[in-house]
Amino acid sequence: MRSLALPPSARLGAFTALAALTLAALPPAERTAQAAEFDGRWSVVVVTDKGTCDRAYRYEVKVERGRVDYVGDAAIDFAGKVSLAGAVHVDLGKGQATARATGKLGRNAGAGTWTGVSGSGACSGRWEAERR
Repeated sequence: MRSLALPPSARLGAFTALAALTLAALPPAERTAQAAEFDGRWSVVVVTDKGTCDRAYRYEVKVERGRVDYVGDAAIDFAGKVSLAGAVHVDLGKGQATARATGKLGRNAGAGTWTGVSGSGACSGRWEAERR
């Protein structure tokens, strides 16, 4: 029997559909419980390891149903998400400065890396978070 070879776009579409069906197969209460695992307030320390950005920052963020929001007074454009598995992706900016952070949250702590650009050039470093 000959196997049918699918083009890459069809394979990706099939994989996406399978992933969506797998998630949909979870009972709604289980999906909500998994998303709620990371809900709450987190204190995040951002440290610059390379570049001329300020040495360290501390942010307070709130996670609610997979969405990460900045909880502070500074005028920061902030958009983030955390997956059911704890993978974190955040984009933020203030004026001409922008940064992207990725990493992983656990039940009470998390860590990752970031890269950014400011008026003084490119910077990068690491971040650590703890639940408050």
